[in-house]
Amino acid sequence: MSQEIEIGLGKKGRLAYSLDDVSIVPSRRTRDPQDVSTSWQVDAYEFDVPVIGAPMDSVTSPATAIAMGKMGALGVLDLEGLWTRYDDPQPLLDEIAELPAESATERIQQIYAEPIKPELIVERLHEIRGAGVTVAGALSPQRTQDYYSTVLEAGVDLFVIRGTVVSAEHVSQDHEPLNLKKFIYDLDVPVIVGGAANYTAALHLMRTGAAGVLVGFGGGAVSANRNTIGVHAPMATAIADVAEARRDYMDESGGRYVQVIADGGMGDSGSFIKAFALGADAVMLGSPLARAEEAPGKGMHWGAEARHQTLPRGFRTNVGTVGTLEDIMFGPSHNADGTTNYIGALRRAMATTGYVDLKSFQRCPVTVAPTR
Repeated sequence: MSQEIEIGLGKKGRLAYSLDDVSIVPSRRTRDPQDVSTSWQVDAYEFDVPVIGAPMDSVTSPATAIAMGKMGALGVLDLEGLWTRYDDPQPLLDEIAELPAESATERIQQIYAEPIKPELIVERLHEIRGAGVTVAGALSPQRTQDYYSTVLEAGVDLFVIRGTVVSAEHVSQDHEPLNLKKFIYDLDVPVIVGGAANYTAALHLMRTGAAGVLVGFGGGAVSANRNTIGVHAPMATAIADVAEARRDYMDESGGRYVQVIADGGMGDSGSFIKAFALGADAVMLGSPLARAEEAPGKGMHWGAEARHQTLPRGFRTNVGTVGTLEDIMFGPSHNADGTTNYIGALRRAMATTGYVDLKSFQRCPVTVAPTR
């Protein structure tokens, strides 16, 4: 039963928890780390590790998407990013990385004012396809109707619709909104959609036929949603709520399983691991992968929220560089700050609690240990 707190005489609020507020509890059984499986599957596509590279220009380029794919993960290219606006975005990526903090957002807005070019969408996706890895691209709900046919013709295996908040029932007075259920039904590829941060919103998205639902609003380290529009969802509660919606939707649909993908707020491997214990099937990583030597942002990190032309809800931040993409994913680690060897840490946690795969690890007991 959820706990409500009286904020004042006229308003109550539900008590919710962040990932920092919960801890994993070991069970009576332990295993060897090499005996556990970290694989997961969405539709017909199976991956060795439950990591999705966020569709952010500071994280995922065609080259890093290919590198992630070869490591057994999934890289998602932002099809509204610099790679689809400029023939050679590298000088602009370098410029953004060097901008002084006080002028970074305004200059980012100017750079992203360049129109998206459909031919570049095709070129970038073909580049990833040519490397023989799973191809995934992302559009915002606002741009999906404009470019999805280009994306499908170029060839994607997985299509991601990612926004701050994505609903199955968007209402507009001045244009025909995206009919998500019809859109997904008409497509020939599985669709991952989000963000959603509560039971009801997630259940509605599952009913559209989505193969996966993103939990949270993404861009945790570079998001200013709480400061600009007052929107925030503590991730531990959000993941657990959406996992419950998945369970109920399975009963409702006769056994159809929708992947729950935690998106945002996974800055260290401990938070990453707790997302699975709370019910996630996979995690979309931004800032951890932006710390890789190969990352396009060169230690700087920003997302789609920073480029909005009238109300930016994000910023560029310095996350630094801690090692190669291989180091961050698989180690070895040379420090204990949780920034490298994410998969090794996940294996160790699963072994410590005695679970052999991710679905069973979702049953791991947790305790509430608030840090605030």
